[in-house]
Amino acid sequence: MKPWWLVCVVGIGGTLAGQGGLDQAAARARSAWLAHDPAALLAGSPGVTLEIPGADPSSAIGRDQAGELLGRYLRTSQEHSVDVRVAREMAEGQGFVELERRFTVAGTTEQRHETVFLGLRRRGDQWVVVELRTGR
Repeated sequence: MKPWWLVCVVGIGGTLAGQGGLDQAAARARSAWLAHDPAALLAGSPGVTLEIPGADPSSAIGRDQAGELLGRYLRTSQEHSVDVRVAREMAEGQGFVELERRFTVAGTTEQRHETVFLGLRRRGDQWVVVELRTGR
């Protein structure tokens, strides 16, 4: 029989390792958004539900199509900052990341704020984006 403290340490370590993986996925999502790199943001995703301005809300669409739509959306803006506000595992293998972005639209000087909501799922040992929605 294992001592109670060893069971506690192993249990805590497993939770932190899973959360650390999601924190790393959030940092990668932030970097991909700052770089306007939809391919990196959606890498490994089997399909994405996408809800962004200028595109009809979708049921899950292929990664390439979602990347093209997202790329068109991002081309019209210049990022000033993107911050990870939340990275949380909601259920086993299902996570949520919230990014806060500050940007300007091409041809304007007004700085805007937008929240990007990412739904992630764990596929093997990595987290992939399966849902992306924006809101103000």
